[in-house]
Amino acid sequence: MSESSDTGKGGTLTKAEEPTFPPSTVDDNAGLIAEKGSKFYRSTLFQILVVGICAFSAPGIWSAMNGLGVGGSQSPQLVNTANALLYAFMTVTCFAGPWLTNVIGFRWTLAVGSLGYPLYAAGLYVNNRFGPTWLVYVGSVTCGISAGFFWSVEGAIATGYPEDHKRGRYIATWFTFRNFGNVIGGAISLALNHSVNHRGKVGYETYLAFIAIQCLGFFFGLLLSNPEKVQRSDGTKINAPRGVAWRTEAREMWRLLTSKSILLLVPLFWYFGWIQAYPGTYLATYFTVRARSLGSFMSAVVGTLATWLAGVLVDFRWSNRRQVRAISTYVLIALLNSATWIWAVIIQNEYRHTNPVLDWADQKAFGRGFGLYMFERISLGMVENYIYWCIGNLSDSPGDQIRYSSLLRGIETAGVAVGFGVQAVPTALIATASINFAFWFIALPFSYYATLQVVRKFNKAEQVGQ
Repeated sequence: MSESSDTGKGGTLTKAEEPTFPPSTVDDNAGLIAEKGSKFYRSTLFQILVVGICAFSAPGIWSAMNGLGVGGSQSPQLVNTANALLYAFMTVTCFAGPWLTNVIGFRWTLAVGSLGYPLYAAGLYVNNRFGPTWLVYVGSVTCGISAGFFWSVEGAIATGYPEDHKRGRYIATWFTFRNFGNVIGGAISLALNHSVNHRGKVGYETYLAFIAIQCLGFFFGLLLSNPEKVQRSDGTKINAPRGVAWRTEAREMWRLLTSKSILLLVPLFWYFGWIQAYPGTYLATYFTVRARSLGSFMSAVVGTLATWLAGVLVDFRWSNRRQVRAISTYVLIALLNSATWIWAVIIQNEYRHTNPVLDWADQKAFGRGFGLYMFERISLGMVENYIYWCIGNLSDSPGDQIRYSSLLRGIETAGVAVGFGVQAVPTALIATASINFAFWFIALPFSYYATLQVVRKFNKAEQVGQ
């Protein structure tokens, strides 16, 4: 967010910048003290639980399938191509998220956004059991269209609804539910495939459970409260006007896109999106079916621990100064990611010559390769939490938060689409690991200055409070 817009109350627009809304669409009591007698189903915690359950049933189960290594398929090229198509459509609908939310609200956008996920799983099921590929591509397009809306609104809810001092933990709660999709999915897959100690595809029964869970996402989404009905524990209401004219929305999106804070975060979001094609392809290339199932399960466990570590470090008062907590957390993430990609390049340089088949029966060889996969998931979990914590502290307004989330998730999905497209060619994994290494070190200085932008906001808040 630009520095000029940081001066508005709660991170919202200043008078000079604030767009004009029809009288019926603006909550005149926004920012005032809410009425007593708050209800739990209107609390920010309940809203985070709802978006978390939706994240579990839709993208969480999707991640569980991809955690098996390219969706559990025997052909990395098929699923990498389908995922490139999915993320290409997601890039468009992520940017369109604020417009849809203006029309139908946060609640319905979240519910509708989950509808495409079961079709994706159905395509993988049909391909796995019968062989046709057409439903994989249909499911990818459908999922890409709906998931872009889902991604934009879930991020806005997780960062814009919570009270300021709970934001890091609530973001971690959201990611925990999503990772729990990987835990359940990985456990189901491991139970069904634990005896398959060779390369190949997972059993088709795996997908039936995934489809059933994903069909529930729409109904869970309807439990959400729109921002004007949410009751924060500090008594303030959330300012998220509806009915914004599309030209006004476009101006606001452009204002945020060209702001210093967003421009500094762009390399980190591109890095985060780009590298997501690599771990699954790595897993499918070198590991047996049961080892891939274990990877799906364990990636969720370590990813959950990682996102909570990042959330706790920025929220809990191990230091009284939020600036110290922010920079210390960033340094830990920087060191962890740097070590991971140096290790990845070394391992991939070895594997391109040996082309191993890794299974837990050979613990020494398996441990080295599997350990790298775990550290990649830990690094990604901490980066993801930290990114959303950063944008969550740029504004307290869900109106701005859905724009932030849409912009940055649109950039992320563009990176994912390109990453899966490159991997579908296919591309040698040593080349991919080297590019990942380069993107991380390019993003490193920019993300440090993005952290300083958040720190400056904290400093301004402290000065105002003195």
